[in-house]
Amino acid sequence: MTRYEIMGCPVDSDDIAQTILKIERHIAERTLCQHVVVNVSKFVEMQKNQGFKAIINRCDIINADGMPIVWAARLLGTPLSSRVAGVDLFQALIRVCDQKKYKPFFFGAEQWVVEHMVSAFQKQYPTLQVAGFRNGYYSEHEESDIAKEIKNSGADMLFVGFSSPKKEQFLNRWIPEMGVPFCMGVGGSFDVIAGKTKRAPGWMQHSGLEWLYRIYQEPRRMWKRYAKTNPAFIWMLMKALARKKKTSAAS
Repeated sequence: MTRYEIMGCPVDSDDIAQTILKIERHIAERTLCQHVVVNVSKFVEMQKNQGFKAIINRCDIINADGMPIVWAARLLGTPLSSRVAGVDLFQALIRVCDQKKYKPFFFGAEQWVVEHMVSAFQKQYPTLQVAGFRNGYYSEHEESDIAKEIKNSGADMLFVGFSSPKKEQFLNRWIPEMGVPFCMGVGGSFDVIAGKTKRAPGWMQHSGLEWLYRIYQEPRRMWKRYAKTNPAFIWMLMKALARKKKTSAAS
């Protein structure tokens, strides 16, 4: 693995197959691993939230989720070959769970969403052994009990389906207590598998326009987010390119 720094954020160069091999090593060795995918929104959040940035920097596996991150890396001269979309890795890992008899635990989303998602996976993989699941609505004083529930489930993989930075903070705080070898925040992936939302068409995924499709599906929630984060990310990239040009000229 090669890890690059892109505008202050470390990102691994592994593709999805290499990432899965690394995850399986953690499970085989029973060593703890926090995984994160980074996108435009997280890059922007890291600039104003140093605690969140520190959590990202400490993660064992960091993949580029969005095409804008890959493009920005290339513009800055970093050979990041491809993205590893969180939802794609999530679904691939459930297939691995079925094949290798690893037990996943699902934590997040509304109750009906997580139930529909588990049902969809079990329909697709009838022999899948689910360690457990629960919705993502809880109070702070419940966190310890949730961590114990996950630990006692004997899960090999934990997938957390709520928003950032809450999911990264939860994992950073409770991974030692839970003892699950592989933990991954998957954001809205539960909604996709359950059928609550849909993924953008392939051409939009490859064109870096998934954000536009998300606004189309959830205009009230998403337009404000992207109206802030997209211009902020472009500004970050412009400053990074200017610094790169200045450094090149000086040398």
